[in-house]
Amino acid sequence: MRRPGVSNTALLSAGAVLLASTAVAASVPAQAAAAGCAVDYSVSSQWQGGFGANVTITNLGDAVNGWTLTWSYSAGQTVTQAWNATLTQSGAAVTAKNVGYNGAIATNATASFGFNASWTGSNPAPTSFALNGVACTGGTTPTTPPPTTPPPDHPAPEPGRRTSR
Repeated sequence: MRRPGVSNTALLSAGAVLLASTAVAASVPAQAAAAGCAVDYSVSSQWQGGFGANVTITNLGDAVNGWTLTWSYSAGQTVTQAWNATLTQSGAAVTAKNVGYNGAIATNATASFGFNASWTGSNPAPTSFALNGVACTGGTTPTTPPPTTPPPDHPAPEPGRRTSR
């Protein structure tokens, strides 16, 4: 006996369309912004127990408005004075933040600052830097994973099911 209303085939078709459209919507990533930077760290002067350094950040990614550069020292160096940035240090970890007038760095533009620090024994340069939490590798990397392949427009019928009406 056939009841009036929606048939099983119509319900299955509607469910398949809804499932396929949900899968497509879930697999479309947000617009990925490239992030990247390069850092030029140079010791401008050095004397027994102290040194001066200059740091230039080159923004290779999207423009930033407000920056924080982080690095660590490996030989006990301690920052004592800074200009064009606010520097703080906790153990080996150093954090440099922009000051009011140099917070914006356009794509391919630079921001520079300098500081004095003390050292004992040796004064090796830092080996890695991060700008706003992203490692400065001298190139760009996507901040979101690459898109996955979307599912086909029409799912294959289940084995043993009739697809005709």
